[in-house]
Amino acid sequence: MSSSDSARRTVIVGAGMAGVQTAVSLREQGWGGAITLLGEEPHAPYDRPPLSKGVTTAAFDVDFRALDVELLLGREAATLSPAERTVTTADGEAIPYDHLVIATGAQPVTLPGTETAHALRTLDDAAALRPVLEAKRDIVVVGAGWIGAEFATAARQAGCAVTVVEAADRPLAGALPAEIGERMRGWYAEAGVELRTSTAVAGVEPGAVLLADGTRLPAGAVVVGVGARPATGWLAGSGVALDPGDRSVLADDRLRTSVPEVYAVGDCASFPSARYGTRLLIHHWDNALQGPRTAAANLLGEDERYDPVPYFWSEQFGRFVQYAGHRSPADTVLWRGDPDGPAWSVCWLRDGALTALLAVGRPRDLAQGRKLIERGARLDTAAAADPAVPLKAAAR
Repeated sequence: MSSSDSARRTVIVGAGMAGVQTAVSLREQGWGGAITLLGEEPHAPYDRPPLSKGVTTAAFDVDFRALDVELLLGREAATLSPAERTVTTADGEAIPYDHLVIATGAQPVTLPGTETAHALRTLDDAAALRPVLEAKRDIVVVGAGWIGAEFATAARQAGCAVTVVEAADRPLAGALPAEIGERMRGWYAEAGVELRTSTAVAGVEPGAVLLADGTRLPAGAVVVGVGARPATGWLAGSGVALDPGDRSVLADDRLRTSVPEVYAVGDCASFPSARYGTRLLIHHWDNALQGPRTAAANLLGEDERYDPVPYFWSEQFGRFVQYAGHRSPADTVLWRGDPDGPAWSVCWLRDGALTALLAVGRPRDLAQGRKLIERGARLDTAAAADPAVPLKAAAR
């Protein structure tokens, strides 16, 4: 690190996992210049996943003072001016940078008519829901995806009566094929949760949810968990290229954006995967942990490609669910174990090679499968279909 480098400033916009990990990675890899971490919320940076996995929060175990990281909290980024190399906040403060890392994450998707419902993204969201759980109020959850299922689990554990309303015909319709999502339908009933699929919400009224068919569901609280989209609206007019569909930052395989000295990490950024031959947008914790290490290395002059095996986990209705990889509709599906039982897995194969794996209560399958995906290993399908055979032993 030269003396001129030590006078330079990296600004990180976003104080969630991706932003915090970028700051930590820069210091670990030798960045000696200034680091400024810009956060929209006034709270000290904290980990988001526990918000849906139990409605709790956890501050990051990071000593920002010891790392010499300047925290600017309660500042919402409003515009980016690459020509001036400044980020301007909603309050009009212009923050100069030499390098910029965009880590603004994703914001919850809202439904018309549900503006008064609870979201589940921030510490303030969790604080608003905690007394609802303590009072054991009747809760309606809109959306039977990962977040909806996790919150329904937490609400049932707190003793609340819970109804989940899903517009699609099954749980996890946007994430998993029908034959797998249908296997999870029974989990709701086992937990005492009423699941209504093929049911659209028309709006939220005081004390009730109005369904499209005219039904009114009593609700002491309503939680909407129907997905998230990249928080990139503030980049309009900046020259940072965005995907015309999902509005993610179009990063390259080094996590560089279309603007010089500007990188993007985490939920707000998509990147091309050579492993899967497509562009990936990953809204999961592991991506927010891994990507910053690559971005930091490249900011410091290295030439590292980012091409991870995606991974996430979910705890719902007494089951530990893990997923690794990326599947396509053309992949062959292979089952390991009885999907009506407590522990089973599903493998996706492409030309005999493992591309993705879903494990329910079989963490060893996930750990071994993730390594096999990284290796591009081909499987003996007969051996892989036998749940008594370790997955790694099925590799050819």
